[in-house]
Amino acid sequence: MLDVTRLRVLAAVARHGSVTAAAKSLNYAQPSVSHHLARLEAETGTRLVERSGRGVKLTDAGRLLAGRAEEILGRLDAAEQELAAHVGQREERVRVAGFPSALATVVPAAAARLRAEYPGVELLLAETEPQGALRMLRAGRVDVALVFSYQQSKATGDGQPAADGQAGTAGQHSAAGHPEDEEGVRARLLLDEPVHLVTAAGAPVPPRTAGSPLASYAEHRWIAGCERCRTHLIWQCERAGFTPQIAFTTDDVLVAQALAASGLGVALLPDLALRAARHPGVRTEPLPGARRQVLALTYGEPPGPPAVERLLDALGSVST
Repeated sequence: MLDVTRLRVLAAVARHGSVTAAAKSLNYAQPSVSHHLARLEAETGTRLVERSGRGVKLTDAGRLLAGRAEEILGRLDAAEQELAAHVGQREERVRVAGFPSALATVVPAAAARLRAEYPGVELLLAETEPQGALRMLRAGRVDVALVFSYQQSKATGDGQPAADGQAGTAGQHSAAGHPEDEEGVRARLLLDEPVHLVTAAGAPVPPRTAGSPLASYAEHRWIAGCERCRTHLIWQCERAGFTPQIAFTTDDVLVAQALAASGLGVALLPDLALRAARHPGVRTEPLPGARRQVLALTYGEPPGPPAVERLLDALGSVST
């Protein structure tokens, strides 16, 4: 049986990059940290750290165990919080990590509903993109991760979706994978929304050709977003028969819209991003076959803690 205190020490070394910094963060003496690491190596029968200059670095086995240790410690901390809330020693708490446009739209509405119905629940928010939110969820640093996944229809020559033989996803595939496929993760679908082509409101519309409307913008410069959004943009343009000339990259939807409104580029933005903040100088149109799913992820077997389930219900209510 692995000792939890020693796992906490290993996780601190991984997080801070040195024994000295780990000892300071844990309020331990440095020899104590070294002792715990040596005992953990004896328990596991493998080297977990090795000397690197004046410090130490984790071995492959050490990085593997440190990653799992973060998850274990996060789960233990969450269990302690849930138990304390259950016996009335603390307020119920829900920690949420999500991407900016979700935190600017559905989360405030859900939080207001939650507060009105359950005023004793404390809500803590952290802004991060989907991969960061998923890492925080697995490490137990948040209870709910709000993420998104792009879906694209495989259209046939007559513009109708073509079935691809996959149960539950006929005619669609994800350009960025399914975050809900992670082991131990549960997903609740909040939104299935269109993706829009965003151009300058006063610019002339290029002549349309058969097929995707993106083909008319093959010679234009493009504005890309985060890694998932960029992947989706490139996939859509390649389907339309060209590789986009990406001139700007920004995660800020206001910046993307301002660039488009100034005629400096063309962008693809999902509906929620436009709901969060819409620039008056842009023209938008839904892109056929392009959609994005917004998901609320939790970890572990159902049911979750009551406060988490209440928040999920509130998110579902305000998203429809």
